[in-house]
Amino acid sequence: MTIAAAPPAAHILSLAQTFRGGGVERSLLRLTRDWLAADRQVTLLLGQRDGPLAAELPPGIRIIERGSAAFRDLGILPAIARDIQPDVIFCPGNHYTSIAGLAKLQLGTGAPPIIAKISNALARPDHVFPLAPAYRWWLRRHPGFIDHFVAMSPAMRDEAIVAMHADPNRISVIANPAPFRTNSAPPADLPKGPLLVGVGRLEPQKRWDRLIDAIKLIDQQQVALVIIGEGSTRSALTAQIARLGLCNRVTLMGYLSDPSPYLAAANAAVLTSDFEGVPAVLREALALGTPVVATESSVAVREIVAHPGLGSIVPRGDQVALVDALNRWLSPAAIRPAPVAPPGADSAKAYLALFDRLVADRRAGFRE
Repeated sequence: MTIAAAPPAAHILSLAQTFRGGGVERSLLRLTRDWLAADRQVTLLLGQRDGPLAAELPPGIRIIERGSAAFRDLGILPAIARDIQPDVIFCPGNHYTSIAGLAKLQLGTGAPPIIAKISNALARPDHVFPLAPAYRWWLRRHPGFIDHFVAMSPAMRDEAIVAMHADPNRISVIANPAPFRTNSAPPADLPKGPLLVGVGRLEPQKRWDRLIDAIKLIDQQQVALVIIGEGSTRSALTAQIARLGLCNRVTLMGYLSDPSPYLAAANAAVLTSDFEGVPAVLREALALGTPVVATESSVAVREIVAHPGLGSIVPRGDQVALVDALNRWLSPAAIRPAPVAPPGADSAKAYLALFDRLVADRRAGFRE
């Protein structure tokens, strides 16, 4: 009997800080599940196994847990790589690239190919002097320690070429994997009547305070708002809701593994972030035929909301435009879009093909 040769990228090493519900980590777990199903070995360096995403860990993954949520404790990655000798290191998002840089510095020519996904906008409106020029300098250093980048959309690839001065041949476009749906019945607590839904972490970047403020200004005073997610701004948002007298209309739902029943029932899905990567919630909503209202928080937003029939794009910080857009989609005359199939069905295969090619090319170079 012939035994099939192992693929070049048979062993993948990646990392995550916690499982507290970030889109980067959620996408990583979806990819990991499919990589394991393709008979690849996956090792995950994990800071701390806390948070709701821990329930989504796929069977078969090897976890090396540090027992601490401190980012600096992930600095052991180079030692782990030296010990287990993975074929590739996958950096799942912008947040982790400094650890990838440390791995390249410490491992030198012994480092396996390092692939990094660009998970967030590279143009950061929240940065001011001196952070803004320092961040631009940091981005331009990335091609020195990242072997290959993955952008989640063509527009993000173009942004990376400009911001990082990266060789276009070293940037691939691979969409995030498609969302997981439970196909469960509508929940009993689903609000009746007009409904707006936001999905995302309760963190400053998301600017849910803008959306809560807008609820007081829209035409339909009986509209309900549900925000699905968890994070550090919960107490501030709770206080804002109470101050505005919206306790009966605004619900901070917490994390849900499958927000699709709420998105399907909504008049619109709303995203009010200052900056994003490729917002998965917009694609999830449009796949259900739910229009979206989004700030222009990423170059990818106009790729997703490709025409006005899909939703409204408003400038960051323009509350009048936000309220107008919400009123448009809350109107009884609003026409819901036809469902838009999201990309990403073959994302895991595309990543594996990229990993295999990079490893094979590296080994061929060593033989020459």
